[in-house]
Amino acid sequence: MVERKASVERKTLETNIRVSINLDGTGKSRFDIGIPFFEHMLNQVAYHGLIDLDIVSEGDLHIDDHHTVEDLGITLGQAFTNAIGDKKGIRRYGYAYVPLDEALSRVVIDFSGRPSLHMHVPYTRAIVGGFDVDLFREFFQGCVNYALFSLHIDNLRGTNTHHQIETVFKAFGRALRIAVELDDRMLRQIPSTKGVL
Repeated sequence: MVERKASVERKTLETNIRVSINLDGTGKSRFDIGIPFFEHMLNQVAYHGLIDLDIVSEGDLHIDDHHTVEDLGITLGQAFTNAIGDKKGIRRYGYAYVPLDEALSRVVIDFSGRPSLHMHVPYTRAIVGGFDVDLFREFFQGCVNYALFSLHIDNLRGTNTHHQIETVFKAFGRALRIAVELDDRMLRQIPSTKGVL
């Protein structure tokens, strides 16, 4: 089997980010980003997606977290594109519902080749662990734009913002795991009647 791994580095005047990914990993992760709550959420993606992630980032955090979070989404999206390759034999679609106490979220993903984000999360607070929750949209938008997938994120219920966000990231990891999984019945075909994704 071809190894589905990638390493991508992105340097701008605002950030310097390196992402290494293994789609067929065991959920190992290492982060040196400098935003603890964001690292906690990315760990959920790796663990529940069985995706190995190694991310090192230097950014202008003295200004705020925006550039780092957005650029990390872009870089992770590029890494997904490189690691997944021609998409032959993947399941393409993935979805997951994940609860955490009172919170419940659903994430649906389609590696369609067309970037599209539909995110509906009615946060009950604006800040969690010093992190501006609005930045999660910037992260997912950057990831979607460069990984070229359609992503639907819905927090169906929840009153604790930490729980809302954590269910989203766990569900994202589990949906990714399903979507990028190789399907023996596809016989290395492109999973589209168009013959291209």
